[in-house]
Amino acid sequence: MIDSIQYIVGFLLGEDVSEEILSQVGYTNDPKEYHRYKLVIKPSNFFNTEIYGTLKSIPTIPLQIWEEAPILFGSPTVEEVDGTRILHADLVASTFFLISRYEEIVKDDVRDVHGRFPGTESLPYKAGFIDSPLVDEYSKLLRIQLRETGCEVQEPPKQIRKIYLTHDVDQLSHYRSLRGFMGGILRGLRWPKEGNTAIKSYFGGLRNDPWYTMPWLIKLDNSVRQVLGNDRCEPIVFIKVGGGSRKEDKPFITHHIQDFQSLLNLLRKKNIIIGLHSSYEAGINPGRIADEKKHLERVSKRTTTYNRHHYLDTREPQDMQTLIDVGITDDFTLGYADVAGFRLGTCRPVKWINPNTRHLTPLTLHPLTIMDSTLSDKRYMYMNSHDAYEYCIRLINMVESWNGELVLLWHNTSVEDIPQSYHRKLYQDIIKYLKTSKLVDSEEEE
Repeated sequence: MIDSIQYIVGFLLGEDVSEEILSQVGYTNDPKEYHRYKLVIKPSNFFNTEIYGTLKSIPTIPLQIWEEAPILFGSPTVEEVDGTRILHADLVASTFFLISRYEEIVKDDVRDVHGRFPGTESLPYKAGFIDSPLVDEYSKLLRIQLRETGCEVQEPPKQIRKIYLTHDVDQLSHYRSLRGFMGGILRGLRWPKEGNTAIKSYFGGLRNDPWYTMPWLIKLDNSVRQVLGNDRCEPIVFIKVGGGSRKEDKPFITHHIQDFQSLLNLLRKKNIIIGLHSSYEAGINPGRIADEKKHLERVSKRTTTYNRHHYLDTREPQDMQTLIDVGITDDFTLGYADVAGFRLGTCRPVKWINPNTRHLTPLTLHPLTIMDSTLSDKRYMYMNSHDAYEYCIRLINMVESWNGELVLLWHNTSVEDIPQSYHRKLYQDIIKYLKTSKLVDSEEEE
């Protein structure tokens, strides 16, 4: 637990803070220890044995407010004791609660039909800060308090530190299989245009299929990478190679066919990172992740260290531990399917802390900021194109304000060039904003 507390304090202060500054911040209830520090965060009862892991540890709404930020534990009081500043707002427990997904483990009976914890059931949503990275607000408040004690702590620049443009390939094509082709032909009896498209795709090659939009997506992604550079923009394509017995994993992509090899050749040529899109079945039985990772590495001829669960279906700590055990270093699953925002309470990458053991792990979680279907799906936010764009820009600007990472997820199937969907234009507009706005130039302006 000590390593987790030290990590949280360091995370709040910022990755560039010195060990000397870190040593000036304590987390203790013992007045005899206060003199050792410039600033002390006073623990609440959150980690007490009789409280931790029970429903009594879930904060009640409305939350108390400290310096305009809601606090989950402690009280909005600051006092001076013999030259040491004491914060009664328990920023450590509040941060732990959010970045560890603690709430989702304690409330294990709250799940949707896919076994996921719904965003609308989360404390951040119910308390009204799902669209704001509260942990990053805590970081700024803590740095302000520390500066007032005489410690030199710098604020990070207001810029997006990195952009991950990610795409999940659940289905490579629409009409390239016999089943897809026949479905298109049958529907073509009523809508002739679809029948013609199916014929063109099935007989004319993958490039004619309306769902094979990867060349278009990669071209847009690389246009951002050319402006920002490889260190600040990283496109990733997550490929599903497992599952098949459950309807959520169908249709199963046959990985030896030429179409799949064409995709791999494109990704190699354009220098795109390939990640594992672990199947829905693996979400239920994490033991399958190892075999899926090996299979992807075999067919792609690349080592895979990135993962995202199909359906964003990460469930229990066992999922995370399995990822660590098979050599996954970075996971990009942590966003809610039903509401876009900050599931982890931060827009910065964070090491996963196992809420059961309270131990720090080497797995890095990259908060998923926006998924396409979250915005438009009738089951989720169900926004029109204008509101979806405005909400996306709001979240992007929020990430910039807190020097965070922006992680976007657009599926190849969602940007099909059809009037029924706004996602093709929305993605273009977001890419244009990222390339032409002050987000690109802020580093140079500092």
